[in-house]
Amino acid sequence: MSNLRNIVILTGAGTSAESGLATFRGPDGLWEGHRVEDVATPQAFARDPALVHNFYDARRARLAEVEPNAAHTALARLDAEWPGALLIVTQNVDDLHERAGAKRLLHMHGELASGWCLRCNERFGWAGPMGNGGACPACQTVGMVRPDIVWFGEMPYEMERIDQAIVRADLFVSIGTSGAVYPAAGFVQTARYHGARTLEINLEPSQGSLFFDERRYGPASVEVPKWVEEVLAGSPNV
Repeated sequence: MSNLRNIVILTGAGTSAESGLATFRGPDGLWEGHRVEDVATPQAFARDPALVHNFYDARRARLAEVEPNAAHTALARLDAEWPGALLIVTQNVDDLHERAGAKRLLHMHGELASGWCLRCNERFGWAGPMGNGGACPACQTVGMVRPDIVWFGEMPYEMERIDQAIVRADLFVSIGTSGAVYPAAGFVQTARYHGARTLEINLEPSQGSLFFDERRYGPASVEVPKWVEEVLAGSPNV
């Protein structure tokens, strides 16, 4: 693709799975042993904030035990070396892209290492447990801090910026996603409509695999570095 200039990359749970982080929802429909409705909705937080805090405190603690894998490292390299426009949009709430060195990055579903004060509406970095006793560093209010995570029923972050990038993209790449969660699952169709080439890199076909011009299946830690090498080498087949 000799006219390749602008790239948008969507990453999902499959990108971090090889680092040891569980994918969002297992074959039994549970996320780390919990129903999504019990830990990932505003209603769940209102009903049982202690359960929700305990769940995300455990997920946050788990980040200290894992490292970026070769897929994260390869995307960080592409970010550093690609001369055109590039945006990595991740559905993941972990910090592995950042720790690998990625800069042109957007967390559309929020971040585990971030808190949101419901009293003053400030967002801020957060390490360690949050719990019901967490105090907002901005307004000092106790008990009004929640995980800065986009839950079911809430609007993902920076959708306008994402849409603008996809409209301008020459290439849209989806890595490690199920193709089941909207609005991200619809990005490929938007990209195709506006003339972008589309590529899926996944362990297996996603629910939207038919919308991609090219599909590469295998572990992200293997397939992503190979693809990045081709892009940076200027391969006409990319």
